[in-house]
Amino acid sequence: MRRRASLVLLALAVFCVAMAPTLRWYAFPRLAKIPPNQYQETVLEAQPATLLNYSTLKAEKVDKITIIQTLKGNVEESRRIERDAGRDVVVWDALAYITGPDGKMVSKVPERYIFDAHTQDPVNATGESVDGDPVRREGIEFKWPFLTEKRDYQYFDAQTRTSSPIHYKGTRTFRGMEVYYFEQTIPWTRVPMPKTMPVKIPPEVIAESGLTRWYTTKRMFWIEPVTGAPVNGEEIHKEELRNAKALMGVDTLTVFEGHVKMREDYIESVGEMVSSNRLTVLLLVSYAPWSLTFLALLLLALALWLEARSRRPAPEAGPAPEAGTVPEAGTVPEARTAPLTPPV
Repeated sequence: MRRRASLVLLALAVFCVAMAPTLRWYAFPRLAKIPPNQYQETVLEAQPATLLNYSTLKAEKVDKITIIQTLKGNVEESRRIERDAGRDVVVWDALAYITGPDGKMVSKVPERYIFDAHTQDPVNATGESVDGDPVRREGIEFKWPFLTEKRDYQYFDAQTRTSSPIHYKGTRTFRGMEVYYFEQTIPWTRVPMPKTMPVKIPPEVIAESGLTRWYTTKRMFWIEPVTGAPVNGEEIHKEELRNAKALMGVDTLTVFEGHVKMREDYIESVGEMVSSNRLTVLLLVSYAPWSLTFLALLLLALALWLEARSRRPAPEAGPAPEAGTVPEAGTVPEARTAPLTPPV
């Protein structure tokens, strides 16, 4: 029975040893994914800010500018692209909707972002765009990969339609959570005019006047490294119209300037979501594999102990009594047959 039990324990130990790397290297890439139907809304504000008043063509100080950022999963497009890509793909139809202090629209910029559901690497496919213009992304946008590393990443900037490094600046604590801080600065760069603005200026008029739009920003992200999710984001943002004298009377006009921050209630809701998802990822990459490894060692030790006990030799029988000795009390002496004497 001991030998049979030791074999069962040994089999269980082998099973646990096999399952530990399977969870980490096989199950994790297949289970830790962004769902294709995810919907997320984030509200950011700049208080105070500078905003161009298109009725007076002057930059004015305002109390607040609001940016509503929505990410909506497009399941049908995901399935279409997956057939050719051969991997799980997420398609986000994003929209940055900017309103002034009166709640009226200042501008809106739609995007279609296509990426790998697990690695967050861009998947370049038909339909990838920013404000209706086709783009070919390199690097990440909106979300970092699972198990974010302490290194620089390529980050796509929707205004310039280009990618550049976003730099890892160290590990910090944000609301009791350990996060990685990343920072990117985009120098003054000429960028396309938004297709939706409060004042519709025909493209041919813009081309004839020489009016150009320029933009610079300092982008900051606090990233929870296990899930790769931003728990906070800020931008110090500035936009200008240059060569504007022919249309607006002055050479340079500030269109928007402000320090954009996530609204407090959205910081709290994102933190709650990240905490629950973090536990799921840790179960796959750390808690379960290490628990299975320790359990395998315990089962192996128990199996070896039972095997050693089953092989312990049985106790030897005592020596036979010598001739002429008196048996101990309570014992029956062995019967002996006397030799037959022939008759006389």
